[in-house]
Amino acid sequence: MVAIPSFPWLARRERPAWCRSALARDPSLQGAVDGLIRQLSGAGPAHLALLFASASYASDLPRLLPLLQQRLQARHWIGCVGAGIVGTDAEGAARELEHEPALSLTLLHLPGARLHPFHLDLPALPDLDGPAEPWRAAVGAGNEEMKGMLLLIDPACQAINDLVGGLDYAYPQLPKIGGVAGQHSAPHGSLLFADQVCGGAVGCLIGGAWRLDPVLAQGCRPIGPVFEVEQAQRNVVLQVSLGEERRSPVQALQSILGGLSPEEREQVKDSLLLGVGRSDFSLSEPEGGEPPAPAFLVRNLIGVDPRNGAVAVGDRMRIGQKVQFQLRDAASAREESRQLLLEQQRRPGGEPLAGLLFACLGRGRGFYGQPDGDVSLCRERFARLPIGGVFCNGEIGPVGASTHLHGYAASWGFLVPEA
Repeated sequence: MVAIPSFPWLARRERPAWCRSALARDPSLQGAVDGLIRQLSGAGPAHLALLFASASYASDLPRLLPLLQQRLQARHWIGCVGAGIVGTDAEGAARELEHEPALSLTLLHLPGARLHPFHLDLPALPDLDGPAEPWRAAVGAGNEEMKGMLLLIDPACQAINDLVGGLDYAYPQLPKIGGVAGQHSAPHGSLLFADQVCGGAVGCLIGGAWRLDPVLAQGCRPIGPVFEVEQAQRNVVLQVSLGEERRSPVQALQSILGGLSPEEREQVKDSLLLGVGRSDFSLSEPEGGEPPAPAFLVRNLIGVDPRNGAVAVGDRMRIGQKVQFQLRDAASAREESRQLLLEQQRRPGGEPLAGLLFACLGRGRGFYGQPDGDVSLCRERFARLPIGGVFCNGEIGPVGASTHLHGYAASWGFLVPEA
């Protein structure tokens, strides 16, 4: 008999990448955990486990990770509580479950990945006007080889916008996807990390052979022309201009209303927002030398002064900014998401291994008029893609070159192998 030589390197070779997902809806925590374990039976050791839990389980939350870790193997565990849960069930159907008990678990085996999970629970944030090194030291990693950041923030965290801005400062050009976790009345945080429940912020830097592609759908469409801010005080816009003509924001809106349909004028009453452009939001210059179209960060209109026609905006405003009124409706949200997901499908790297959705609860059944609105749109492009995620108290995602906290948005992250 001829001896077969031994090749130790063959035994150590990584298994191909895989993703296993499960969704359980039992009202009891133990029943839901048992449901996840049954669905994931036979799953091998994973590099990363992403767990999202309904606030229905808040009082039992400290038991959740230890129960799962007794039966399932993953190197890193990250997750949070949500007002609603997104997951993929045993039949492979993607679901959005609002206001009901649910657990969603996604296990990822990522050969060649560089993963750096982190927990931030700082008594004070590093200085935004100082160097970036203290921010990187808090996270515990540099920017080398990193291609995306998953970020989850406890709703009790102080200065959420400063935290997002500081991480953007420390890790520029790195896509950041996530959201603010759901609230509950139990005496502990809303975040899951390693084997603990915690507050502050948790996340994971992703790099090496994998990247995290962001897709941010704000669910609005513009109405009227693009104006320029002429006078502003903090978050109040006092005057805008169009060419040489200057007027109050309310006068500018009134000039637009006459060109709207009766249905659109009805929507203005409770679905009007303002798109705010900034210098770092510009899209790349198209062919032909035309100036790039501005990209807009959609913000709430939070007040009107009838005396002077000024409007208060949910953001700090600057003279010279471009602004455009926006309407939020389901048809526009569907059209926007379909276009953005088509663009993602055309990106290099092939089919994503998994999709993560961080959505505003306002985008659920009540907005679309049917269940599973956003995940159904995703499945039109990626028919078998495992999807996990959560409904948030604020969605984190990029617009242009900067990361922001959004409302009414769907912030997607697609895990894609590098080409």
